[in-house]
Amino acid sequence: MKIDVLSLFPTMFDAIMSESMMWKARDRGLLDFQVHDIREHAEDKHRKVDDSPYGGGGGMILKPDVLVRAIESLKPETDTAVILLSPQGRLLTHDVAVELSRESKLVLICGRYEGVDERVRDLAVTDEISIGDYVLTGGELAALVLIDAVVRLLPGLLGAEGAQQRDSHADGLLEGPHYTRPPEFRGLGVPEALTSGHHAEVDRWRRRQALKRTWQRRPDLLARAGLSAADRAFLDDLEREARG
Repeated sequence: MKIDVLSLFPTMFDAIMSESMMWKARDRGLLDFQVHDIREHAEDKHRKVDDSPYGGGGGMILKPDVLVRAIESLKPETDTAVILLSPQGRLLTHDVAVELSRESKLVLICGRYEGVDERVRDLAVTDEISIGDYVLTGGELAALVLIDAVVRLLPGLLGAEGAQQRDSHADGLLEGPHYTRPPEFRGLGVPEALTSGHHAEVDRWRRRQALKRTWQRRPDLLARAGLSAADRAFLDDLEREARG
């Protein structure tokens, strides 16, 4: 996958993209990542990239001529996903990350100030994505979140086969609890099912714990999850226990 990022603060990407899984993806040739300075496409001597909004109001607006030139400099194909990170975009979910991980190229635009001129959306943007219902000072952090969520799904990156399918949200549920050595710590032990060596029992315990944690913390997810009759029966038992 190739990811190009347009930003006014390109050095913000240096540390994250040079560590852990992002570095591993680049080192293995799974990811071609480049960040480009939007200011390089300003044509005046002051390298001006923003201006005051027509009609008044607070904040400055990123200029369409500079930003569209920056996008076009990357020569995106007609089917390339050109994504504006914006609180007005569709919410980044696991399903959206899976969708984007199937693309061969992404162009990410990091907004700043009050926003971008609407003509940038009209002329060059194909999608807008938000990482949550809040506002950041710029799109750089949102871009890094999106990149991490997408790149970790690339085949061959994570060491454990099928690890992505066991993540929270991958099957519509939150992950259950995990345990490792020592077998006892400060009076707390490890559930017997996990030390039984019985794979079917381990799978059953993990499924039930995922259902229970989702029921406790994000019950809204259960309406969209693919639940079996056994899953629904277990949830009914939890409801009855809660009611006493």
